[in-house]
Amino acid sequence: MSGTSMDGIDAVVADFSDNRANLVASYSHPFPKETKLELLNTIQPDWQGSLMQFGTLDQKLGELFAEAVNQLLEQAPVDKKQIQAIGTHGHTLWHQPTGKHPFSLQLGNANKIAELTAITTVADFRGRDIAASGQGAPLVPAFHAKYLTHSTRNRIILNVGGIANITYLPSNDNHIDEISGFDTGPGNGLIDAWVKKHRNKTYDKSGQWARSGKILPRLLEHLLTEPYFSSLPPKSTGKEYFNLNWLHNKLSNKFSSHKPNDIQATITALTAYTIAKNCNKGDEVLVCGGGIHNEYLIELLSGYLENKPTVLSTASAGIDPDWMEAIAFAWLAKQRLEKQPGNLPSVTGAKGLRVLGSIYY
Repeated sequence: MSGTSMDGIDAVVADFSDNRANLVASYSHPFPKETKLELLNTIQPDWQGSLMQFGTLDQKLGELFAEAVNQLLEQAPVDKKQIQAIGTHGHTLWHQPTGKHPFSLQLGNANKIAELTAITTVADFRGRDIAASGQGAPLVPAFHAKYLTHSTRNRIILNVGGIANITYLPSNDNHIDEISGFDTGPGNGLIDAWVKKHRNKTYDKSGQWARSGKILPRLLEHLLTEPYFSSLPPKSTGKEYFNLNWLHNKLSNKFSSHKPNDIQATITALTAYTIAKNCNKGDEVLVCGGGIHNEYLIELLSGYLENKPTVLSTASAGIDPDWMEAIAFAWLAKQRLEKQPGNLPSVTGAKGLRVLGSIYY
């Protein structure tokens, strides 16, 4: 899994043989600085690169993902022959699930991964759902439904990566059609971009820099006028939407004179508030993704939650919060090999259940 935060490639060995999602081994493979910079530049809406650069980056990422798998298997307590398949999400270059010709484009050539690892590889999970009039995202809720549904409590699974998304899991007593999930808006993406711009750090550790500032109510109110926040699901978004350009446009001359740490506090509050307003149906909120380590963000989130549900790590339900999405894409690969659906139409808006992914033997 290579997420929008670009903090590394998450690789796991997952075992589903006893009807549980067991994490056998995990490894985070770093992005070379040059590749990360190239990716960041390519994802910009005004990118003016060439098809040659595009194709080369696709191959580079395929090689990088294969490296991650091979490094993981060198240290994992399993024989390589035991691995049935690799599930690779790829790195999202552009996600445009609406309009006349919707699509979601990921880089990381699966042919290259299969060749360099000699392991069957499953990729392109989003395309079929989009072809069936779905958003192609989020896809992890189907995995959440399988392994994190509680018998009596309504749960919200919150993933805070570069973009934040939630899954609402009604208790077992309720019907599967009541499951919902969508991207709430920015997660760590704006927070990371702003601290990189002003302090040259890749992330705001524990939210300390944001905590040193003050939340600007008028700016927060202005940011919340963004139409995405009030639009109804199914909906999904990405860093091609919520990025520094978006923030600079919102700041304009009216707010640009404020202290950078005050703006950092405010965009942290924006993430927390836009999550919280969508969590009113949950008895408990289980958090995963890099955002769980931002203590200030979690404090703000807890304060904004109106019905005061319990806020816990997904570790409390048996799944490590740092590896949730990587395990989920391993499961999606398993679903593809078994010709089982990987989407939830109530989440993505697709016309029905679909088998997701392309297989590269």
